[in-house]
Amino acid sequence: MGGIAIYKVVLVDDESIIVQGLKKVVDWAKYECEVVATANDAKSGAAAIREHKPDILFTDIRMPDLDGLTMIAGLKSEFPRLQLTVLTGYREFDYAKRAISLGATRFLLKPSKMAEIEEALEAMTEKLRRERKIAETEVPEEEEKTESNSFIVNAALKYIDSHFAEKLSLSELADKIYVSQWYLSKLLNKYTDKTFYDLVNQARIKKAKALLRDPALKIGDISEMVGFMDVSHFSRTFKKTENISPKDYRNSLTI
Repeated sequence: MGGIAIYKVVLVDDESIIVQGLKKVVDWAKYECEVVATANDAKSGAAAIREHKPDILFTDIRMPDLDGLTMIAGLKSEFPRLQLTVLTGYREFDYAKRAISLGATRFLLKPSKMAEIEEALEAMTEKLRRERKIAETEVPEEEEKTESNSFIVNAALKYIDSHFAEKLSLSELADKIYVSQWYLSKLLNKYTDKTFYDLVNQARIKKAKALLRDPALKIGDISEMVGFMDVSHFSRTFKKTENISPKDYRNSLTI
């Protein structure tokens, strides 16, 4: 076995000793693999994945400032052919089951035995070979609505609902759920038929309608409370969405 590497591998773990150990100890060539990048945090790991577009990823999902399940869903949603093995000290069966359902190939507990790592590599490379053969013989189908896609869209909508009053950007949201801006925009449009900015404004107007029920609040104050810095922009957006101005909407509540 061995030969020219045809599968690119990225290793991510906040414990550098684990990353370097994996890189040196595993016989990657035996599985036609090459480690093209390593990282010690989620942010640089995501950057390495986007730069190298690996076939295989070994990663911890219990790192600082990291939502592991969302990361798995984000990566599998944007890179559906990526084979992913989780290395973690988190001994929770339901968590492992969820990780597998979102697209992880294997869930290995630390410290992992060499036999377990090799079995995971064998499973991932075999799956890559099988998918490559299918890709050569079948006409590509339209992107399916997978569990990882749904997970990411729901996470995005939940974040919007919690942060719409802030100066929220597509890039900030994409970073929070571990996908690129263009992919998140595409996914939101596919699942909701709305743009990111439509969804933000929808959440803002929904909250504004509730606040307009309080006559003690000025329309200008409400505009600012829901995230609009310009009351005229708020009024235009409200009217476009509800076919009525904020003032007339408030008056209609007392009729």
